[in-house]
Amino acid sequence: MVNITHKVSSLRQAVATAILQVSEAATIEAIKNRQVPKGDVFEFSRAAGLLAIKKTSDVIPDCHPLPVEYAAITHALDGLKIIITVEVHTIYKTGVEVEAMHGAAVTALTIYDMLKPIDKGVEIGTIRLEQKQGGKTDFKYTPQEGLKTAVIVCSDSVASGSKTDKSGLMIEAHLKKYQITNDAYEIIPDEFELIQATVKKYCAQNYKLILITGGTGLSPRDVTPDAVQPLLDREVPGMMEAARGYGQQRTPYAMLSRGVAGFIKDTLVITLPGSSRGVKESMEALFPYVLHVFKVKEGARHD
Repeated sequence: MVNITHKVSSLRQAVATAILQVSEAATIEAIKNRQVPKGDVFEFSRAAGLLAIKKTSDVIPDCHPLPVEYAAITHALDGLKIIITVEVHTIYKTGVEVEAMHGAAVTALTIYDMLKPIDKGVEIGTIRLEQKQGGKTDFKYTPQEGLKTAVIVCSDSVASGSKTDKSGLMIEAHLKKYQITNDAYEIIPDEFELIQATVKKYCAQNYKLILITGGTGLSPRDVTPDAVQPLLDREVPGMMEAARGYGQQRTPYAMLSRGVAGFIKDTLVITLPGSSRGVKESMEALFPYVLHVFKVKEGARHD
């Protein structure tokens, strides 16, 4: 199965249809009048389709088990055709397209099985995905032009040379996925005044994005949030809430991070953990979604 542990849960929806055709009008009349010997065609097939939606991961090997938050199956008659429509919703890390199509297929097969004693010419036609929403489809990233970016590593040990930096380089690598090249990379010790001076320096040079790694924990030398927060003109607490929430699903220690984020005039400053794991998870939680803030700040509509 594909690894989806790094993905962010979002509302996912899918609609699929299946078309079944009978060979004579008498079959349609039997369905309408509930005269099919095996029972109420629509109600039986709806129940079968709902079960199929829930059991998709049991029969399609690469499908992930997921919580089905909503499912609806409807039937429509069009001449000798029965049009089956299946809608499925979830809040999860992967979509429900296959669940919707599997539901449509089993609904159609159930109708076929119920009608075959009275109509030997029943055929199942197209089964197709009509629409999907959620995930990458809804959150497409448009590369930001001229997004002047700085990466600052706050670490006594890295600044002294006793350790090599991993977190800052990990940020750089993650940014490249979204065609963002950092224009500055600087390593400084965990000094309150120096952190503030460095942030102010890059703001004065019209950097639009400053990512700081390190010093967000609870040790005596972890002062990055304390230094950055007083400089913020407009804090954006939801960013760190998202990062901590994402991290908390993976380690119980994410709640100990004190990271902050917000704007200093037109510069977005984000403070990230110092550990490579913490940085990786925070970047996965925030990017590329956080970049939408620049469009919002410019006055674009926030859907």
